[in-house]
Parts: sequence; structure tokens; C-alpha cells
Amino acid sequence: MARRRRSDHEIRAAREKILDEALILFADAGWEGFSMRKLGARLGIAAKTLYNYFDSQDELYLRLLIRGFRHLRASLASAAATHSAPWDRLAALVETYVYFGFENANLYNLMFLWHVPKYDDYVGTALEGVALVELEAALDNQRLIGDTLVEYLGHPVDEDDLRFATIRIWTQIHGYVAGVNSNVIDYMHPDPGQLRTRMVEHLQLAAAAEVVALAERSGAAVPVTLRPQPAITTGRSAPSLS
Repeated sequence: MARRRRSDHEIRAAREKILDEALILFADAGWEGFSMRKLGARLGIAAKTLYNYFDSQDELYLRLLIRGFRHLRASLASAAATHSAPWDRLAALVETYVYFGFENANLYNLMFLWHVPKYDDYVGTALEGVALVELEAALDNQRLIGDTLVEYLGHPVDEDDLRFATIRIWTQIHGYVAGVNSNVIDYMHPDPGQLRTRMVEHLQLAAAAEVVALAERSGAAVPVTLRPQPAITTGRSAPSLS
């Protein structure tokens, strides 16, 4: 009797399950310790079965990153969309990014912290196209932050200045998230969880300061409306940082 052909929904669900388990294995074994054989064993299937869904370990890795960066952007966009005032939108982006890093620590670390292959490593290979999709998915997050800054300011700005501002904002937020996820802050403060609200408010105000700097660099007057309001929060409880 012929085997029933699986539906597109079943295939997508299987791919998602594989990616979920792959992330856990990457977290446990690292890039060097990861293998399709080990992944198959965790899933209870032969390693060769995985190649029905992904052409190689590298493609699986890139698809995992694409999913992660798209998840991050969707989270940021959703948070911003719940607010109409530019300051509230920017503040929501900052807080949501921080919590994404905390709540998806393994994925965040793979996306940003580990020494893993990047786009340039795939240029000239069969996976260059997939790697480009991953790169664009990552940069979409930077573009979203840049668009929010321009909206906050109320007029276009020099592209290099805008790129500089988004990098400054990201490095500050990323530094905090990386410090928490790596447990480094545990050695710097007796109660890291206590820092959460204060750090988020600081990062929000730092982002607003970049808008002021953009206005000054463009020679425009800094309107009173750029003055930040009290930091907004989503009402999340502080994550466990132990």
C-alpha cells in the first residue's frame, strides 16, 4: 500500500519541530558539537530523514536564524503598534528587545553571541541565497529601529547618521542582554533582577537621546515633543536571572 503523502501543514510542522530541537542541541553542544546524527537521535529518527527537510546542517542553522530574526522583528513591530506616540513606540521597542533576549536566551545567543558562520562564510556557495535571506531578516530589525527614530524626529535625516544612531542603541541594549545571558552581571551586582526596571528605563532614555543627537546633527531645532515621558512597561515580571 502506497504511503500517504504528507500535507504541506504536516511538513511545516515537522520542520518547526526539527528547528526547535536543533536549538536545544546547539545550546547543549555548541556549534562544534552539533551534528545531524545527534539531532536525529534526539528526535528518534535516522539522521538521513532530516535531509528530507533540510539539505544540510548549514541550511538548518540558517533557517533557524531566519526564524529567530523574523520572530524578533514581529515582536518589536507588535509592541510598537500598540502605541501611537513616537516616544511610546520607541520605548516599547527597547523594552521588547530586552525581554526577547531574556525569554529566548538560547536563540538570542545563537543569533548574536556565539562564534558561528556569518553571511560572508557562505558567499560563493550553494547556500549564499539562503544566507542572504538570513542577513536581510537580521537587518530588518535595524531598519525598524531606524524608521522609528525618523518617525520620532519628524523629518528625514542623513543615512549615515541614522545608521550610527541605530548601532549605538543596539550596542547598549545588546550589552545588557549579553551581560545577563552570560551571567557576568551576577558577579557585578548582588541582585541582578533588581536592576531590570532601572536598566530598561536607562536604555529607553538613551534611545531618546539618540533622537535628540540626530536632530542636532541635522541642524534642526529639537522640539519640546522630543522630551521623553516616563518609561512605559508591558507589565512583565522580572525574569529569573539566577
